Amino acid sequence: MGLLDQLAGAAGAGEGEGEGGGQGMAGVLGSLLEQSGGLSGLLDKFGQQGLGDAAASWVSTGENQPVSAEQIESVLGGSQLGELAGRFGLDSGTLAQGLSTALPLLVDKLTPDGQVPQGGDLLSQGVGLLKGLLGR
Repeated sequence: MGLLDQLAGAAGAGEGEGEGGGQGMAGVLGSLLEQSGGLSGLLDKFGQQGLGDAAASWVSTGENQPVSAEQIESVLGGSQLGELAGRFGLDSGTLAQGLSTALPLLVDKLTPDGQVPQGGDLLSQGVGLLKGLLGR
């Protein structure tokens, strides 16, 4: 079982519990987008922590640059990461590792034309896309 499968299973295990129950990793990512002010806000956070080039690679049509769990922790901070982890029944390290894999994929899929879409409900689009990708 892959890490994303484990995260999706663990986060979905408390279906109906808490704010994100039953949504799995899609719920984690949806909550993260919401807390960050959408996709643009999340990308800005990466830029502020010196990871703007990595985040820009996820938006562009080229190859995605990886980020580590430690970099995710640096961008989100212990408070936000801990809150998300607690809400979805995960430990912070597992969540950071999962996000290091899932975020580049999410941003890449939300920006197929190489730019952040303007207008529309990106949060709903992102959560719907993730549910499809994770088979939920």
